[in-house]
Amino acid sequence: MAGYRELLARVRAEIDEVSTVEARELHRRPDAPLFVDVREPDEWEEGHIPGALYTGRGRLEQRIEGFVPDKSRPLVVYCSAGSRSAFAAKTLEELGYENVVNLAGGFNDWKRNGFELTIPRVLSAEQRSRYSRHLLIPEVGEDGQQRILDARVLLVGAGGLGSPASLYLAAAGVGTLGIVDADVVDESNLQRQIVHATDRLGEPKVLSAKRTVEALNPDVRVVPYQERLTSENVERILADGWDVIVDGADNFPTRYLVNDASVWHGIPVVHGSIFRFEGQVTLFQPGVGPCYRCLFPKPPPPELAPSCAEGGVLGVLPGIVGSLQANEALKLILERGDSLAGRLLLFDALGTTLDEVTVRRDPDCPVCGEHPTITEYVDYVEFCNSVSLG
Repeated sequence: MAGYRELLARVRAEIDEVSTVEARELHRRPDAPLFVDVREPDEWEEGHIPGALYTGRGRLEQRIEGFVPDKSRPLVVYCSAGSRSAFAAKTLEELGYENVVNLAGGFNDWKRNGFELTIPRVLSAEQRSRYSRHLLIPEVGEDGQQRILDARVLLVGAGGLGSPASLYLAAAGVGTLGIVDADVVDESNLQRQIVHATDRLGEPKVLSAKRTVEALNPDVRVVPYQERLTSENVERILADGWDVIVDGADNFPTRYLVNDASVWHGIPVVHGSIFRFEGQVTLFQPGVGPCYRCLFPKPPPPELAPSCAEGGVLGVLPGIVGSLQANEALKLILERGDSLAGRLLLFDALGTTLDEVTVRRDPDCPVCGEHPTITEYVDYVEFCNSVSLG
């Protein structure tokens, strides 16, 4: 029976290997292969080759096809010295990967040569436990979770849509949540605004939401803005730096204001709206798809667009729509999946149906079009009233 050394020698004879000097040249190329690190977690945390994918040898067979579905993609597999990765390279070939090489000398040789390396930020033991289900997903993993923890999301409204969105974004670990709302908790809110509670009646919604969110996840910092979003304060609020805006506003002036500010600042907006049994969700991403004004060039007359306070809303509906908004925000943060840019998702709670409408960018849009005519903030209440009356 062959011993370990004989088996290792046999495997190395059956695979291709590359030196660290050659690997570094490959690493610098625009079409660089994917480097796959199969060491133990503590070795990875001490440093790794920049851009490498971490799988760990023990779970390679189980996870690699989720990470790398394209079996023609060139791979450079490495461990500390090149032995474990030799067996890993052989396994990958047996799984059907067509272009696999082993890094001879491994990471130790790479480091000895003084080549560039990355020392990763690591999750704490508590974070590994809290986000364990995220870490199991190839599309998220530890790098994705770090991106979520670094993300900054601004919620416009702490009401029906802002409530579920804030809870799921906080549970996912979004590091900073800004919440803009001037209202206080009212008894009529509690049928759907699940971030609030009965013992908080009369309390500012932003402070109530802050208490709930920070109790749910201590990793999350909440920045409350106890004020209504206006042309006068929008620049100050956006100056705090936000990656994504989740728009849960319940009125047209705020929606147009959020839209114009997002276009001028290049911040994507996850839009949601609800009424009775119907909800809508879409993404307005500057430079990628249409904006809110492309979809609604002008607001409808008040009699055709009553508010939830006037027409009512099924309590569970904002939970569904707000959760879809949170999902879209997380996809943006992770840069995964197909966004809703250019697609308006329509949900009917009575029929339990989802429909989709294509929305195209209007080249004549006054804000995001080829020749914009609106280049500064306006009086949005007056704008909506004048257009509706006109």
